[in-house]
Amino acid sequence: MKKAILTLIAIGSAAVSFSASAQFAKPEDAVKYRKAALSVMATHNQRLAQMAQGKVAFDAKSALENAEIVANMAKLPWHAFGEGTETAETKAKPEVWKQGGKFKEAADKLQTESVKLVAATKTGKEEAFKSAFTATGGACKACHDDFKSK
Repeated sequence: MKKAILTLIAIGSAAVSFSASAQFAKPEDAVKYRKAALSVMATHNQRLAQMAQGKVAFDAKSALENAEIVANMAKLPWHAFGEGTETAETKAKPEVWKQGGKFKEAADKLQTESVKLVAATKTGKEEAFKSAFTATGGACKACHDDFKSK
């Protein structure tokens, strides 16, 4: 009985690990996916930056829509930095794979800050939005500084 339970646990663990790596048929599929996710996030982040910097008027509804997209997209690209993608022609530095723990912390920080950005934007208060945007932008910049080639 004990052996059967251990076998089921091992199979279950392998299935969970396999499902994450099996999301992409080929490493280049993962690279395309992460580039697309990061591109969408950057586009909506830039729209928010325009408001935060006063280049366009603050629009609470538009800011919230864009912040929600950023927060949702911030969840997506990280699992696509898997094994086999480190040799692809991208701007990702080798540190992504050499410092996996630090990279995960940076990704987690961005996700946390982007959720805070949504909450602050929901208040409709421009100053709350700007403050939360600055923190979110700081999380983006920190990750770029450490893990993205110029």
